[in-house]
Amino acid sequence: MSLGIKNENHGRAPRILLYSHDTFGLGHLRRSRALAAAITQADQRASALILTGSPVAGRFTFPRRVDHVRLPGVTKRADGSYASQTIGMGIDDVTELRASLIQTSVEQFDPDVLIVDKEPTGFRGELLPTLEYLENSGSTKLVLGLRDVLDEPEVLAAEWGRKEAIAATERFYDEIWVYGLRSIYDPTQGLPLSPATQQRIHWTGYLRRDLGPVGAPPEQPYILITPGGGGDGKAMVNLVLSAYEKDPDLSPRAVLVYGPFLSGELRDDFETRVAALDGRVTAVGFESQIETLFAGAAGVVCMGGYNTFCEVLSFDKRAVIVPRTTPRLEQWIRASRAEDLGLVRMLDENRDGLTADAMIHAIRNLPHQPLPSQAIRAGLLDGLNYVTHRIDALLGTEQERATG
Repeated sequence: MSLGIKNENHGRAPRILLYSHDTFGLGHLRRSRALAAAITQADQRASALILTGSPVAGRFTFPRRVDHVRLPGVTKRADGSYASQTIGMGIDDVTELRASLIQTSVEQFDPDVLIVDKEPTGFRGELLPTLEYLENSGSTKLVLGLRDVLDEPEVLAAEWGRKEAIAATERFYDEIWVYGLRSIYDPTQGLPLSPATQQRIHWTGYLRRDLGPVGAPPEQPYILITPGGGGDGKAMVNLVLSAYEKDPDLSPRAVLVYGPFLSGELRDDFETRVAALDGRVTAVGFESQIETLFAGAAGVVCMGGYNTFCEVLSFDKRAVIVPRTTPRLEQWIRASRAEDLGLVRMLDENRDGLTADAMIHAIRNLPHQPLPSQAIRAGLLDGLNYVTHRIDALLGTEQERATG
């Protein structure tokens, strides 16, 4: 089997490197993990390495032939600046350390394909030395992966201009993958990309979640309440608890997953309120196998992050999305478009009000919502299949696979 120039020269199996800056939340890591799993499953000889700054990377299990390197963590302050998460270094020194670790990993792992999640130049430009190194070596294909929605076009254009991301995208990347459909939303609208770069954009469809074997779900029926990573889930969790507190007849019961970033006094307060509801709401902290809870749920109340949205579609669950609107409108844009298409119901702050009564009404109406499958269009959930075909094409193995 032909495996492209590098593989023929080295006589080795394909190596895929995925970079995920992960300053906060779970989204980037979970997306990279899903991609790595699909790529290595499609090619039983391929291996994948994920570079991630996620502080909870070690809590996840990774498939065979997939591993990760944990970059020193950073956290965003209230004023928008960044600081080291754990080690006693200034942010410039931490960024330099991360950049060095990234380049060393690339030099040692020697990937055939590098997939960069969302940030063309990495966190604070930390990827640029590695991109320049790979440009000179010329043997690694570079891919920029973008979720379906990034932000409002004007806001994104200003952000990319400030980070010099347009120039990096034009110069370094062989392909751009958008993990969605252009007919639903174009995250690159408003970006001054050249016609040549626009020709390198591939619309993959959304990334279907693994629907393989799942564990035994909790006692049914229940609705799943998930704020994703949980760091910005305070308002949504409070709204759901307020609904069950106000309406003693509200059913079915709820299973609440706080997420790893909802902690401290706030979590303690929520725990007290959950205990007072006498089993009508039960809660767990962090569920790395949340697929089991999705599979058994009668419905879902969630925020509007990319991964949660993919899970709602993949498990074909009736859902109420409560999108955050700060610091960016990404979740609101996604939820609004999905509601227009009949895939979900959105609880909108301006239209519906974020009140206990509005949440009670939304939960009571869940059984009457259409399933997402009744509105899903062709290609919507084909992202992982599309990605594995693009990997074949980049490695030069597409024709060999098709005929072999």
